[in-house]
Amino acid sequence: METNATPLQQAKRPRTALAGPYGHPFHPILVTIPIGAWISSLIFALFALFGDDDEVWVQGSQLLIAIGVIMAVVAAIFGLMDLSVIPSGTPAKRTAFTHMALNLTVVALFAVAYIIQAVSGVDDLNIASFVLVILGLAILTVSGWLGGKLAYHYGVRVAAEETQVEGYR
Repeated sequence: METNATPLQQAKRPRTALAGPYGHPFHPILVTIPIGAWISSLIFALFALFGDDDEVWVQGSQLLIAIGVIMAVVAAIFGLMDLSVIPSGTPAKRTAFTHMALNLTVVALFAVAYIIQAVSGVDDLNIASFVLVILGLAILTVSGWLGGKLAYHYGVRVAAEETQVEGYR
């Protein structure tokens, strides 16, 4: 990375190739897996709550929660790489820390929901687990909005306008 880069230029470049190439970070694509798994887990839980054959839907919901937690940890690793290029003391860095704190809370809520359901068995949906899933998704919505703000408002890891103009010539 250039030593005389502006804070904005610094936030656009990856610190390492593992984070994804310039203008195409891996974190945003990886977060779609836990988000989709957790939304699907809620749908499965609703089928368990209001439908027949609870056991199949509860097992499916629990499996999707586990997949979401595992993939959220993977996505967080890449998110930390993106966080590392944001200069300290900036609104973008503060937003990124809030985004991270909310995401860690969400992962903890889903992990606890998984444990509660595992302890209570798969015969019936545990209502406490169900409530934690709903709460987790609500917090995830706020965190996702902040993630969008980081990319689309602050331009973190988004290619510079000089690069973007290539698509409009």
